[in-house]
Amino acid sequence: MRLRDITLVVLTACAAALSLPASAQEVSIEPPPETPLKGVVELFTSQGCASCPPADALLKTLADDPSIIALSLPVDYWNYLGWKDTFGSPRNSERQRNYARNRGDGAIFTPQAIVNGVAHVNGASKPAIEQAINETTKTGGPNQIPVRFWQERNTLNFAVAGDPPGHNPREATVWLGVVQMSGSVPIKDGENAGKTLTYTNIVRELTPIGIWKGTPLKVQLPRAAMMQADVQKIVVLVQEGRSGPIIGATMAGLW
Repeated sequence: MRLRDITLVVLTACAAALSLPASAQEVSIEPPPETPLKGVVELFTSQGCASCPPADALLKTLADDPSIIALSLPVDYWNYLGWKDTFGSPRNSERQRNYARNRGDGAIFTPQAIVNGVAHVNGASKPAIEQAINETTKTGGPNQIPVRFWQERNTLNFAVAGDPPGHNPREATVWLGVVQMSGSVPIKDGENAGKTLTYTNIVRELTPIGIWKGTPLKVQLPRAAMMQADVQKIVVLVQEGRSGPIIGATMAGLW
């Protein structure tokens, strides 16, 4: 069963949706992070891109920072250069195009880092990424809306808090991604021929699982939906519209 093929059980919940379940002995719950989340960095990369390996290495460093969710989203549009990206996905390419359309600048390149769903910078530039995180968190960022995740028997539970009092009404897509923590690939052709490249937090699928409208929301999924080879983590993104600012996020282990 693939993530995008499952039937969703979406429940609009009251504020109690974010509290611990009563039968705690049956539940593994992710506690609130000790370090507040300040950045979601999505790196659009490709095994066929000669300038991408430094960005891939930088993403590993960013992923070691507990205040950052760092994700690799390999694209497929460089396959014509002679090497088919083994992680590349047309859905990642479409997500990158949607970001460009939403910004209105049409800028699509690799390595491109999208920070908090808002800013785009060179994915190989740590100073540019850090500046983008600082700028986007001045007025927003992924720490606005708390997101919780816990497992209960054969069910995965996701709870999204409501908007703070007095905030203007807004609507957001709740995305669920399955993540492979690491993968090394020997490249046999194309611009990176002869290199073995290592990738971190590879998004294997990213699928919308609900619409948040400012009130608390709970989503329940069968655990079997996550059963994919090499997948160790899930990521949840709460994103205004489909390609706007990321206002809530969490990443957690599955096993």
